[in-house]
Amino acid sequence: MSLRTIKDLNLENKKVLVRVDFNVPLKEGVITDDTRIVRALPTLKYILEQKGASLIVMSHLGRPKGQKDPKFSLAPVATALGKHLGTEVKLASDCIGAEVEELSANLKAGEVLVLENVRYYEEETKNNPDFAKKLASLGDIYINDAFGAAHRAHASTEGVAKLLPSAAGFLVEKEIAAFKPILEAPAKPLVAIIGGAKVSSKISVLESLLRTTDAFIIGGGMSFTFLKAQGYTIGSSLVEEDYIDTAKQFLEAAKAKGAKVVLPVDHIVASEFSETATAELVDDVNVPAGKMGLDIGPKSIALCEEVISTAKTIVWNGPMGVFEFDNFAEGTKKVAEAVAKSDAFSAVGGGDSVAAANKFNLADQMSHVSTGGGASLEFLEGKALPGIVALED
Repeated sequence: MSLRTIKDLNLENKKVLVRVDFNVPLKEGVITDDTRIVRALPTLKYILEQKGASLIVMSHLGRPKGQKDPKFSLAPVATALGKHLGTEVKLASDCIGAEVEELSANLKAGEVLVLENVRYYEEETKNNPDFAKKLASLGDIYINDAFGAAHRAHASTEGVAKLLPSAAGFLVEKEIAAFKPILEAPAKPLVAIIGGAKVSSKISVLESLLRTTDAFIIGGGMSFTFLKAQGYTIGSSLVEEDYIDTAKQFLEAAKAKGAKVVLPVDHIVASEFSETATAELVDDVNVPAGKMGLDIGPKSIALCEEVISTAKTIVWNGPMGVFEFDNFAEGTKKVAEAVAKSDAFSAVGGGDSVAAANKFNLADQMSHVSTGGGASLEFLEGKALPGIVALED
């Protein structure tokens, strides 16, 4: 299957309907991180450079649950986009209906219209065909550049793609180019750094990556389920009892494949889960009773750094500890620094890893930092993403 991309379509004199992921964080109506807007600019600028083309932008923001809630309006996004593009951007008061149809019909070459939040309608998340038809009627061509929403079969991500000549934008193309080789033919050795709270949310990724991975680094809360599966004591650390057998089976499968698995050998612990908790080093793999592991210790960091230094490809999904708390951020920071320093191709996916890379100002030293948390996770699980499948020949 080959992906149709934006350069495969003639955009001259066309109204181009683009689905982006402008689900940006807001604080009191102000955008606190405009990364997602910036990452879509190459596609939007390319469209506006095509002779006679005009641009209609659609996105969701937050979870308004099918209600028109001003708290989730794309107004701040339209303003920010205008500044980035250096042009006036009109904001429609809705995403369907007579007023929007009139605005799009009167759109002149080089003009930009932003539709209001598509999730103001529950028909969006239900992939309602009539709703998709109303959205599609606004444009001549459809471009999907919303990788972060590509794992959802929604009206604006999948429904519209079937109704108009459609293709992927540059961002979607870049995301796929980064993650596809990791599953198919990565430069070896491939090191997978998988962290985060739960085994249940990452086991599919671990199993999928087993085909191509030479070494796994497992950290974060999920590591304690693996440690308990090996008979170590974990104190009051996070554990998923239902997944102990699953963890055992994964470790056996990795051993059979000859894949190395690095788990924490020492820990930074506390008596409670709190930002102000006192951090204590436990210089042992076993966590004492009444203590919970909230970060990896210095010996574990050294092991991780050693393995990362051998890699030609690195995929990183999930932190090594509670990096949001400064007392328990060192493990994640040191691992992020090792990834940034490496000459390997590094792909960072998952909201928390991206947040960590940003927190430590290392994102620009990684080869690829994904805009899609859930989407990158599902892609690495080997799942077909509906928003991408709809753009394939």
